[in-house]
Amino acid sequence: MKKTLILVRHATAEDQTFRIRDFDRNLNNKGLGESEVMGRWIADSNVKPDIFISSPAARALKTAEIFAKQLGVNTASINQKQEIYDGGPRAYLSAINSVPEDFSCLILFGHNPDITYFAEYLSGANLGSMKKGGVAFVDFNNQKWEEISAKTGNLVLYKTPKQVGGVE
Repeated sequence: MKKTLILVRHATAEDQTFRIRDFDRNLNNKGLGESEVMGRWIADSNVKPDIFISSPAARALKTAEIFAKQLGVNTASINQKQEIYDGGPRAYLSAINSVPEDFSCLILFGHNPDITYFAEYLSGANLGSMKKGGVAFVDFNNQKWEEISAKTGNLVLYKTPKQVGGVE
């Protein structure tokens, strides 16, 4: 059975200051707009993720919540994985490899540079650097989630908020 992994880099967040921990940075107005546009685009594309996994950092989780609302998914069903916040690409792989087989479409919300490295690791494609709010679709044919590893996927689509909805 084909598996689809949708990797989403969190949308634009407030600037880092000495007053706010990096983990607690929220989306700014631009990021809220980017999330709305991209979530609506996914919904309009008739893509229906079976499972949501997100970093628990405020900006990634808020991006996931906005996507969930656009897709008619209860935000309480978002699986938060602490290790995605600071565990590097290996943590992303661990999160994916543990997904139950009855799910065929997974959407994962994370951070750069790890999410870009991870997309490139899985597909062998060169993305450069995923844009804030950017979405990459990676397909896997005849593989179980636990079997996914380096260059086992095919990058089929990469879109940014600017491409989808003109958000600058």
